[in-house]
Amino acid sequence: MIQNESTQGEQLSPLSIGHSPLNQKSHQIKMTINGELRELGVKPWVSLLDALREDLHLTGTKKGCDHGQCGACTVLVNGRRINSCLTLAVMQDGSEVQTIEGIGKAEALHPMQSAFIEADAFQCGYCTPGQICSAIGMLREGKAKTEDDIKELMSGNLCRCGAYPNIREAIKAVMAKGEGVGS
Repeated sequence: MIQNESTQGEQLSPLSIGHSPLNQKSHQIKMTINGELRELGVKPWVSLLDALREDLHLTGTKKGCDHGQCGACTVLVNGRRINSCLTLAVMQDGSEVQTIEGIGKAEALHPMQSAFIEADAFQCGYCTPGQICSAIGMLREGKAKTEDDIKELMSGNLCRCGAYPNIREAIKAVMAKGEGVGS
């Protein structure tokens, strides 16, 4: 317990101190999420993943390990793939965020989504949103030229079901058609 002179010997818990993290105010931030400008109030320690899932109810982005090791939370921020569990929402103020919900629509799937279906590149489906977002981001980076490149550049996205060969086939199909990079 912490003693404070102003309380005349009264003991205070660390959580009762005025500058406790629990007393910090929310920060108002704006992000364009899936093409829509959104404003929300978040505490400084809230991850982008938690803001997407808890505040905006965009639950397609999955919480896997919450330590940046599995890739289930991969989203596109300003066109680049990131693990949303490893960035704070306040750090993305003004950013453009694309989640799996903004990748395609049921009536007009993104080429990567279509390729995943055609290649049967999922089993339980838990990692699929992160895999698709990561694959799109990887293609935009323009570094993948071979299957070994795909293996290496997608190695941050784990699939517990072991659908890796089909995931690579889906990515190669999109690469071969030259589609899905710009959108």
